[in-house]
Amino acid sequence: MDVSIDFMRRIARAAAAETLPRFRSQGAVANKQAESFDPVTEADREAERAIRALIATEYPDHGILGEEHGSENISSRHVWVIDPIDGTRAFISGLPVWGTLVGLTVDGDAVAGLMSQPFTGELFYANASGSHYEGPGGPRKLTTRKTTELSQATLFTTTPALFKGEARNRYDEFEKQVQLARYGTDCYAFAMVAAGSVDIVADPGLKPYDIVALIPIIEKAGGVVTTFEGGPAEKGGDILAAATPELHAAAMAALRG
Repeated sequence: MDVSIDFMRRIARAAAAETLPRFRSQGAVANKQAESFDPVTEADREAERAIRALIATEYPDHGILGEEHGSENISSRHVWVIDPIDGTRAFISGLPVWGTLVGLTVDGDAVAGLMSQPFTGELFYANASGSHYEGPGGPRKLTTRKTTELSQATLFTTTPALFKGEARNRYDEFEKQVQLARYGTDCYAFAMVAAGSVDIVADPGLKPYDIVALIPIIEKAGGVVTTFEGGPAEKGGDILAAATPELHAAAMAALRG
């Protein structure tokens, strides 16, 4: 099935109505995990509630998997996967590199998705027509860079600290092979792969709602998204996104050691 850009824009607007008034407002932050810091805000919960309401009205037979409000009807062939604020740590720190992620899977495959950054007025989306951008500078079709060599690549990861044990050693060696390495920015880094500004993102331990929306945005722009082992990314895990198949293969080999 196809998803109209009008529906994607409505999702983005509904989420922004809940997130933007609470951004940089010093609102309350709760911690979801006693053993570590996993923040959640009222903006997360209310934005997801608004998104779910739109989906339920437009597609009442579809399933929904959301970070904050759980799952419903996920045995359906069509399942929407929602992260109302990907980058909550950035959100509570006042940094505009968080985004709202909403993706659609059909029989487990990600076929459409959006990443909305309302503070900067940007919408990245993919549907049957391809991968697209709307925002400052005007609309355009997204295309990845044609980088094929690690030595010419820009790499992002949330933080090398997420790589544990021997995986950290392999990551450190991998980072030495690229031209530029930068940290943070969560979903924004993945969007920049599709936009042709970043070449590789390597992030371990992602959940489905962290990546499903971004898969079609990158793939329809010419990139590749898999696990570190080369498997499908829809169920999350250790995720590697790259601008070209050649670069993806080189990065995957480096991460495997």
